[in-house]
This record gives sequence, structure tokens and C-alpha cells, in this order.
Amino acid sequence: MKDDIIYLVLLGTCIGFGQYYRKLTNPQEKKLIGTGFGFLVVLSVSGFHMLHMLFCYLVSALLIIYASRKVCHLACFGFMFGYLCFFRALALLGYESPPGHTNMIQMILTLKLVGLAFEVNAAHTRRQLAAAGTGEPPKDIDQTLLQLDMLNIFHYSFNYVGVLTGPYITYKTYLDAIYLPYSGRANCVAATLERLKVIPLYASLFLLVSYVWPLQYATSDEFYLEHSFIYRLWYVWPTFFIFRMRIYTGILLSECVCTMAGFGAYPVSFASKPGHGPTKETPVPASLEGLEYNFEAVRNIDVINTERCWTFREAMKYWNMCVQYWMAMYVYKRFPSKKYRTLATLGISALWHGVYGGYYFCICAAPFYLPIEDIYVKLFVNDATGTRRTVFNVLCWISKFFAFSYMGIAFLLLTVDKIWHYYSSVYHFGYVLWLVMFGVGVLLTKQRKAAAKREERARQQSTKQD
Repeated sequence: MKDDIIYLVLLGTCIGFGQYYRKLTNPQEKKLIGTGFGFLVVLSVSGFHMLHMLFCYLVSALLIIYASRKVCHLACFGFMFGYLCFFRALALLGYESPPGHTNMIQMILTLKLVGLAFEVNAAHTRRQLAAAGTGEPPKDIDQTLLQLDMLNIFHYSFNYVGVLTGPYITYKTYLDAIYLPYSGRANCVAATLERLKVIPLYASLFLLVSYVWPLQYATSDEFYLEHSFIYRLWYVWPTFFIFRMRIYTGILLSECVCTMAGFGAYPVSFASKPGHGPTKETPVPASLEGLEYNFEAVRNIDVINTERCWTFREAMKYWNMCVQYWMAMYVYKRFPSKKYRTLATLGISALWHGVYGGYYFCICAAPFYLPIEDIYVKLFVNDATGTRRTVFNVLCWISKFFAFSYMGIAFLLLTVDKIWHYYSSVYHFGYVLWLVMFGVGVLLTKQRKAAAKREERARQQSTKQD
């Protein structure tokens, strides 16, 4: 709770600072003040541990600027994720472990610097293809990316917007917030209040449910000795509910830092997407009157759709969307093997979250559940209508949250011994259930295909006789 209070105070301070920051009109002044305040935030949280971030910035910036454009992204990726592992292993090596908030800063810095290296590599590739006459003309941002210097990378790395907990924004989105006039025209206060108004509800639910069903209770002897299998299995529901409310509160507050500062503000016509930014960008119009704006570029979570959508696969799309964009662009689409790219992406996601076994139990279990869900959606949901469709959708919804909750308790328990103790106490019910469901689903699919073939043969024979 102490960490959470510090986290809330810092985010609240950053949100309030945005009221002043977005009114700055001089780009150089905006860069300096944003970076200066971000530097103070990092220093106040990390103390001398800030040396980790400065070292990572220095090495990555040198790689981005001076390494070959063909491999700078791979070199930066290897260095930053390797250092992230070292950073988290300091306690095992006999050194003082960095504070939890410093870990979050290091996580976001990893995404920023590696993402920037990939942006530079993509700009270089586009320029080469255009020069050879085999590609599209370079983008406007490409020349800027290929002329980066140490100071520009420093400003991007330590600007206070997103430095603590994200969301991830591209270098272009950062530059647009500094140089373009949209942040001064969008209704930043209204966008911030729209997010803030629901946070007391999520925070209250978090405090209430965590008081009644604390996660720590699931590690106590009383939990295992005095409660039944049904109670222990049911306990994953309130623990994952607590986790969701905590995440909703934190992510929405981090979005408020962006919206109050004007970061990610674009005209609606630009069709911005989370993490990516504008997809249909046009030059700045002569008149900005009457333009409608949104902050989709920095939208990191869609709480309503996460809760009400029917399937696990769909819910994943609304969760931590800016990080998902990063994983999709720089891991999934770049991974050389199509067969293993999903597993590789989830593995990198787990590594980014931490070194605890719980992250791998949770995140890497998802690709094994998704095919099961897909089978049953195809068998029963897609062709159903009316009340039958509603019933199947509700069953999918229950299955979705059970899957999230059952996997999620591993994410929360963290260590392999605690995870194994819990799963053993419920006889690995979730995994056994999904294995049975997969077998039954495959059998039903084969039977349905065989029945369809018989019907087709019977129809063909009937046609011949006629």
C-alpha cells in the first residue's frame, strides 16, 4: 500500500503539472521543462538507482546513432532486455534491489529506446528502398529519425509524460506533442475528467474486495487446511477482480498524465490507433477551428469492452493496448519464424514484465487456451441465433473470466513454489478442464465435418437420381 500511495501521489502531481505544461508554446522550452520535470520524478523515486536508467540511455543512444542502421535495432533490443534481466537480478548478486517504481521506469525506458531503434531501422530501410525505386517515398519523419543526436534521445527518454508508467508512445507522437498545435486546441481537461470520474469507483472496489479477500490469504496455511477445494478454486475470481481494479486505476491515471499534457491529441480524421498514432495523417490545416480531437494514440485500456466482450481473444485486444502495439510491431511481425512468433511474442512479454515464474505461467498459457475457445466458438456460437446465441455467449463470458482468473493467480503469486502449491491444491483443475475440452472439441469438430460430408454425398446422389 505504501508503494501504491507513492505511485498515486506522483501520478497526481504529473497530472496537475500538465495544466501548466501544455500551455507552453516554445518547443525548446517545452522540451527542456518536460525533461527536467521527468528527471526530477525519476530521481525522487529511484535515488542513486537512476544510474541504471542513465547508463541504458547512454549505451542505447550510442547504438542508435553510431551502429549500423541495419542492426542497431537488434543490438539495442539485446542490450536493453539483457540489462533488464541484470537489473532484476541485482538482489541475487548481493546488491540492493531497486525500488518497485524504478522497475516500472526501467520497463518503459526499455520499450522507448528499443522502439526508437526499430523506428530508425525502418526509416533507413524505407530510404534505401525508395532510392532503389522499389518502395514508397520516405515519410516526413524519416529524415528526423536518421539525424537523431544524444540530446534529442535524452529528451524523449526522460520527458515526464509516460516516464513513470507509460503508456508507450512513439518518437513521432512525442515530437507532434512538442511541435504541432493540437495539444493547445484539444479539450484536454474534459478528456482528463472523463477518465478521472470512474477512477474512484475502481479504487474503492479495489480497496473493498482486497480487504475482504486479500491475495496474501491464498498463501497462508489456514487457506489450504481449513477451506474446501471449491472455495480454493473460487478464490481466483476475487483475486483477479482486485488485480483488474488496480490495473484499471493505474492505467487510467497514466492516461490522464498524457491527456492533461496534450500528448496524443490529434484530429479525429487522423484515425489514430493506440501506440501507433495517426494512420491517416494530413498536413496541419490552415484553420484549426471546428476540428474534433481525440486521444486514441495514448489510449492504453478499454475497460468497458474488456469487461463486457464475450471471448478471451477479444478481451486481450482491449488490455494494455500500447504495449500490445509495441509487441506486435517489434516482436511478432519481425520474428523470422511464423510458426513460433506467437510464443516468442508472449515470451518477450513475460520477460518484460519480470523474471518471476508466475509471469511465464500466466502469459505463456494464453496461446494454449485460445485454440480451445476458438473451437467452441466455431462449433456453437457462430451459427447460433436468438436466445441460444445469448446463452452460448454468456457461457463464453464465464469461461473467459475463469481463464483470466485461473492464469492470473500465477501472475500474482509470482514464485513457482507458491503457484505449484496453489494449483496442486485444486488438482490443476483449469489445465485438466481445458485438456478435456480440447479433446472433446476436436472430436465434435471431426464428427461435424464427417456429417457434413455424408450430407453432401447424399445430396449429390439425390441430384444424380433426379
